[in-house]
Amino acid sequence: MSPRRQITYSKRPNHAARSAHAKGDRQFRTYDTSAIRPKQSRAAQIISVVVIVAVIALVIWGVVSLVRGCSSSANLLSSDQTATVTVSEGEGASDIAKTLKDEGLVSSTTDFTKRVEQLGAGTSLLPGTYTIAGGTSVDDIIAALEAGPVQKTFTVPEGSTLAQTSAIVETATGGAVTAADFTAQASDASVYAGDYPFVAAAGTSSLEGFLFPKTYTIPDDPTADAIIRLMLNQFQTETASLDYTTAQSHNLSQYDVLKLASIIEKESDADHRATVSSVFYNRLDHNMRLQSDATVAYLVNHDPTADDLTIENPYNTYLNDGLTPTPINSPSLAALQAACAPESTNYLYFYFAPDSQGVMQYSFSETYEEHQSTYGG
Repeated sequence: MSPRRQITYSKRPNHAARSAHAKGDRQFRTYDTSAIRPKQSRAAQIISVVVIVAVIALVIWGVVSLVRGCSSSANLLSSDQTATVTVSEGEGASDIAKTLKDEGLVSSTTDFTKRVEQLGAGTSLLPGTYTIAGGTSVDDIIAALEAGPVQKTFTVPEGSTLAQTSAIVETATGGAVTAADFTAQASDASVYAGDYPFVAAAGTSSLEGFLFPKTYTIPDDPTADAIIRLMLNQFQTETASLDYTTAQSHNLSQYDVLKLASIIEKESDADHRATVSSVFYNRLDHNMRLQSDATVAYLVNHDPTADDLTIENPYNTYLNDGLTPTPINSPSLAALQAACAPESTNYLYFYFAPDSQGVMQYSFSETYEEHQSTYGG
């Protein structure tokens, strides 16, 4: 095999040639060749920069959205929580949206206002106080605001006493007005005589009888005084058309009529009010005691026993002449009408008891003998 041929840049590869070759190689490696290299497109560089910036922006937006979303969700009420929201007169969708967001009912004020605009509800959102549960949809919130606030009410049944009415008010207001506070406020009728002259006859006695039985709307900021005035206003309205001519001809005042009506309320049903009224009128005219169990029941707070009928007290009409010192309850308008217009009879006695079907049956008598034979008393 022939020896490998050594290639050099010189026919005579001496030391000087090899040195010159090495030096040239070093210079070539460090030489600036950028002027002769192919040039890159500037458009490609710009596109690369734009893509990088866009990717960074998307990442930042995603992180911010995630943080905001988590933050908004964390502030929203759960379905077992509620918030009380008050919408003032003149407030628009944007004001309401801010309140809703502050209370944790919506996550975005913008979403709420946009939805209000889409539904055309901008002028239909009603002022008032609302109780809204967490998790209620935006559409349902808007619908509730269009419907108006759900008003809390309480009902005083016919024949309710002051004590019973006080308890009803306490329950209806959630204790905002206690039974004790209401009773105390209604304990002196003279406090209201200046604004409601018809209570003046009660003097410093309570407003028993004047707190008209009805369904009432609880004021936004309930107080005993505010509720009492609602009831006195109702009494004034309801009784404005009563004709007291017959009562006055029997020397009964309007306050006496109220007392009598409260007894009739407890001693009669819808079919017998005027007849029962006639019995009491006839007994008063004959200077006979009313002998009403209802007045004694008011005194002892239960159906009276034989022993209860012997209790010395102004409300015991078995032992005292005439009417009770005050009404014994708040009578219905029908009872008041019966007290103003009794049936024309000669009855002095009556008795009632349920029959075998539980229907109350009434029996009226002109004499005590007839009365005794009716109920065996």
